[in-house]
This record gives sequence, structure tokens and C-alpha cells, in this order.
Amino acid sequence: SLSAGLDLPGRFLFATLTLMTLIAILVFIEEAVYIYRKIPSSKRSIIIWINAAAPVISTTSCIGMWVPRSTMFTDFTAGIFFAIVIHKFLMMMIKECGGQKVLLRRFENGHFTITTGPCCCCCLCLPRVPITRQTLFWLKLGTFQFAVFRPVLVFLSIVLWTNGNYVLYNVSPKGPALWISCFIGALTLCALWAVGIMFRKVRILLKCKNIIPKFALYQFIVILNHLQTTIINIFATQKIIPCAPPLSSTARGSYIAQQLLIMEMFLITVISRVVYRRKYHDLEPPECVAEEPGDKKQTP
Repeated sequence: SLSAGLDLPGRFLFATLTLMTLIAILVFIEEAVYIYRKIPSSKRSIIIWINAAAPVISTTSCIGMWVPRSTMFTDFTAGIFFAIVIHKFLMMMIKECGGQKVLLRRFENGHFTITTGPCCCCCLCLPRVPITRQTLFWLKLGTFQFAVFRPVLVFLSIVLWTNGNYVLYNVSPKGPALWISCFIGALTLCALWAVGIMFRKVRILLKCKNIIPKFALYQFIVILNHLQTTIINIFATQKIIPCAPPLSSTARGSYIAQQLLIMEMFLITVISRVVYRRKYHDLEPPECVAEEPGDKKQTP
């Protein structure tokens, strides 16, 4: 633990960040109770999972801050949890449209635009894909595979790490860390691509349910938890972040990333409570879309 070697400002910083983590947990518990009481059972667990992403990442970062040796386990735990949250966010968009059957009726003759980030935003020549049961299955599979394979790869990494074969910051082609990280990166891009395709189609329909702020919060968690942490770790590996005894460059980089995540996830937890706590009206049933032009002329 680093607490024994901290000066007074360091202890104050640790105490403040720990208090922010505890507040984030309490805010989430209060929000989970509200969701359990007010939200229909079909959406309840999905929304609780999504709201739990920021508090869980904040908690794992706080544990890693106090116990630096646990950093690998806390990072892997946060990564596994968020892999599940990505799949849950896609399922939430489908649920908010009324479920898969209703969504297919609403967009009976519609198409998915697959030229979206992070995979194919520059491939403008790609065709639009009809919205069918099969295409919805492939989108769900795109996020589900990440929720399944990420824990498997994490378990493999921990097994190799305990045997001394896995070094987190070793980017040598001969080591397994580089290949496992590249494979996880490819799976992550596929999962984010599936969510992006679905969001691009339903964002206008679900605008009344604040899907754009919800998606923005989800994107912020992706960027901060993955991209920001990766950039800081690269700076630490290249010695751009100097060592500060008793911390090495890599340990100090991890230390900085965890402190930033605690503050950022605290803010996201508070904002998520405001966004998800609002009462939204259900969408109009899609009968008007499914009706034939001749049916509209008939009077009840």
C-alpha cells in the first residue's frame, strides 16, 4: 500500500478520491432502488447494468489506487464488466423501441447504414443493409461475442501472468501480451461498431427518451476507460511520464490513470442519475406504419 509513504497533501487527495468513490456507490444504490420501483421489469435489469458501469470502474480504480499490486486484477474486472455493459446498451436501444418484433415493424422497409465508426466510417461505398431479423441477430452477436470472449481472454492473461509469461507493458511480438491486446482491440471495435449502427438508426425515434445524452455518456466511458488509459500507459512505458520514487514510470502512469478515472466516473455517475431518472412516455404503437393506404380511409 502507498498510504504509509504519503505526505499530507497526498493523504488528502487519497481521502477525497475515496470519498468520491463512496458517494458514487451511494448514488448508484439510490438510483438502482428507484429503477427497481419505477421501471418496468422488462427494462429494469438492463438499465441497472448500464448505470453500474461508472461506479464499478470508479471502485476498481480506487482499489487499484490504494493497493497498487492489484492493478492488473482491478483493470481486468472493470474491462469484463464494461464488455457486458456494451451488450446491454445495444439491448436497451432495442427494448426502448418496444422490443425486437416492434422494432422490425417500425422499420419494415428500412435499412441499416453500416458506414459508421469506429470500423467503416470512411468506407462510403458499402451498401445499406435491410433491417431484418437476421441483421438484428448479427448486431446482437457483434456485442455478445465481446461479452463472452473478453472474460475468456482475461482469464488466459491471468493464468499466463501467474506463470510469469504475461507482462502487461511488454509490446514485444514474442510475448503474449501484444497479441492478446490486439485481439481484444479487434473484438472491442466490432462491438462498438454494432452499437454505432443501431444508434444511428434509432436516434431520431428515441430522441424523446434522451437516447443521445445516454449514448454520449456511454461513449465517454468507452473513451476514458480505454483510450485515455491506453495513452497514459504508452506515455509511461516510453518514460514520458517520469518516475517518482517509490513509483516507477509504469506504476506512476497507472496511478495517474486511476485517479483521473475516479473523478471522471464520479461525474458520469451523477449525470447518469439525472438522465436516466427522468420519466419518459412510451412510444406510439407502430400500427400507423404497418397500415396500408386503403386502411387509413376506413372509419372506425
